[in-house]
Amino acid sequence: MTDNSPRAQTGAPLRLGTRRSKLAMAQSGLVADAVSEVTGRAVELVEVTTYGDISKEDLAQIGGTGVFVAALREALLRGEVDFAVHSLKDLPTAQPEGLVLAAVPRREDPRDVLVARDGLTFEQLPPGARIGTGSPRRMAQLNAYARSHGLDIETVPIRGNVDTRIGFVRSGELDAVVLAAAGLSRLGRTGEVTDFLPVDTVLPAPGQGALAIECAATSADLAAALAELDDPYARVAVTAERSLLAALEAGCSAPVGALADLLVDGQAVNELRLRGVVGSTDGASLVQMSITGPVPTSHDDAAALGRELAVEMLAKGAAGLMGERAL
Repeated sequence: MTDNSPRAQTGAPLRLGTRRSKLAMAQSGLVADAVSEVTGRAVELVEVTTYGDISKEDLAQIGGTGVFVAALREALLRGEVDFAVHSLKDLPTAQPEGLVLAAVPRREDPRDVLVARDGLTFEQLPPGARIGTGSPRRMAQLNAYARSHGLDIETVPIRGNVDTRIGFVRSGELDAVVLAAAGLSRLGRTGEVTDFLPVDTVLPAPGQGALAIECAATSADLAAALAELDDPYARVAVTAERSLLAALEAGCSAPVGALADLLVDGQAVNELRLRGVVGSTDGASLVQMSITGPVPTSHDDAAALGRELAVEMLAKGAAGLMGERAL
């Protein structure tokens, strides 16, 4: 159905719903520029406060899933904004009725990074180093890596925006914090990174580094325009990762890591490898597996790959590592 609203007909600026954080505003600004280019219309940012922005509780305690997106989605459904930009890793795996995921733009670096005192890398951290992160997934993998390599670290739960988290290091309260490479890149702060953590050490969150552009299902013309920003490889990769997360019946605060990457033979992309990990936060137990298949040509093919890996991981005991939400 085409959007025949008076607003659409007048060529008024498109309203982009975004969270208020510096990172969200930076991400949305990049998308706004791209949307202006493909539509020829001005785009204005509309700031929306979400529950995840105002709550001081641990993400794991408030459920994690959807706490940063529910208010944006409600604004979309009420017609207060025309489209919204989310960090894809924050999206619940079920797509709500009335909204469409119009585009997954080209993905940024999905890796996690370390910002440590004195320019230290992970391997150079002193015995007993205190590493801050709000993510059970990061805790599980960092602790598992430390155990297997004879390193002595302490993972410390933290909340807050990028400035707050890096502030813990600058003040000397923590030796290091772990953040997403993509966020620092979009903020122009990659220079503060002291170590890029290889995905063999820490698998990222499903969808990390990717953005999601969502609009109302009734706005067919807008959805078609936004679809020009879609990167098909990024979409199949995150679809596979999120399908794994959904099949494990885990929310975005669960200790689940996943990454789908394209395997290139010469110039040809011929296969997609999906890696997944679930672990106890102390790193004592880890289920880490991978699956490889032809590059999916549809949403259903990509989702099937994720479900297949989930079945194998559950058979190896993954459910017991995810807490009560996995039961």
